[in-house]
Amino acid sequence: MTAGTNVEATGTRLNPAISDAGMRAIAKAGKRFLPLIVIAYFFNYLDRTSVGFAALTMNRDLGLSATAFGWGAGVLFAGYCFFEIPSNLVLYRVGARRWIARIMITWGLIAAANAFVVGPHSFYFARFLLGTAEAGFAPGITFFLAAWFPPEYRARMLAWYLLAIPLSSLIGGPVSALLLQLDGRMGLAGWQWMFIVEGLPATLLGIVVLFMLRDGPQQAEWLTAEEKTALTTILATEQRDRAPHSLMPALKDIRVLTLAAIQFGFTLGSYGVGIWLPQMLKAQGLANLTIGFVSAIPYVFASTGMLIWAYYVDRTGQKIVNLTLGNLMAAVGLAVAVTWTDLVPSLVGLTIALVGVTSARAIFWTVPTSFLTGVAAAGGLAFINSIGTLGGFAGPFLVGWIKDTTGSFMLGLLAMAVLLVIATVLSACLKFLMRRE
Repeated sequence: MTAGTNVEATGTRLNPAISDAGMRAIAKAGKRFLPLIVIAYFFNYLDRTSVGFAALTMNRDLGLSATAFGWGAGVLFAGYCFFEIPSNLVLYRVGARRWIARIMITWGLIAAANAFVVGPHSFYFARFLLGTAEAGFAPGITFFLAAWFPPEYRARMLAWYLLAIPLSSLIGGPVSALLLQLDGRMGLAGWQWMFIVEGLPATLLGIVVLFMLRDGPQQAEWLTAEEKTALTTILATEQRDRAPHSLMPALKDIRVLTLAAIQFGFTLGSYGVGIWLPQMLKAQGLANLTIGFVSAIPYVFASTGMLIWAYYVDRTGQKIVNLTLGNLMAAVGLAVAVTWTDLVPSLVGLTIALVGVTSARAIFWTVPTSFLTGVAAAGGLAFINSIGTLGGFAGPFLVGWIKDTTGSFMLGLLAMAVLLVIATVLSACLKFLMRRE
């Protein structure tokens, strides 16, 4: 059986060989880890994107143009990408539990410190530091989940974990808007309160992570000996034909390079919309508090759509086909938002785009974990995420630069739609590449 056949045809079908003890171990791990991981990623994504709400009043206070704001919002990903691979290699050496806790404690402190920037340069520096502190978190969690859950469960586990992304906007949007109303309390602006209140919980959660996570089944004192053995055996017998086991071959693997390019496309669309959505709604004449609640609407549908789509992929095993459809749906949604610019049809288009891009993200990470192992998984996942996450820089900056140049958000959305079309084509090509290996 080739690697491609394993991934696309049988990689996520339910495995009748999983014993009752293995099923119990998986259920226990899911109940223990998933709620904590979802909450952790909720604050991770919120601390990245809440700057879009801060901008409603912060840009005026700091004298930021649309281009300067887009640069500052995106420069987080420069620090993130530069330190992504080193961070995940350290995680592989010291263990996910310790390193993920370290990441969370430092990013929470730096996110709160964003409240004390005084101008464009300190804003850029604080955002760069935040990205540096966060580096390795997302691929580290992906690596951790692959160490606990077999392929049959990975899409749904990743979907629950990635549910934090739409939830961070669904809940975080209204909360951020309410925090802006604290303007003037104790001498602080509303956007300063927002950074402090939304940043510090990550530090507290990092301490909880240190005590709750375990690097593998053998370290879990809450599993019986039978459950430990069953789950360890299931994970050890996972087929990863012709899989790179060392770092350099993984970084030169055409599948890894293609996946990095695909992630660049849908990450650009996700952050391009997510960070600028509050200001797009502001341009429609909405008040700040109204923006907080209206901006949550697309994420209600994105959350639901992602979970349903992930369960479908786990049942059918058709990862790459559905990854392609998710990227295509995102591109179509942005095209709709560009074509019909009134509030309601534009919001419908952005909702379609966000359903597509969040679902594509959940499906996406099941593909590299199906053929990368060991240090190749730690470094390869980090490489894919670091290159792909450059889209998190390109999206906000591209929209901001085009907004300053043309006075409109529409061409920025169109540019993102084109890049998502390219991601769609690459996703379709990935099926051929996986079969060829």
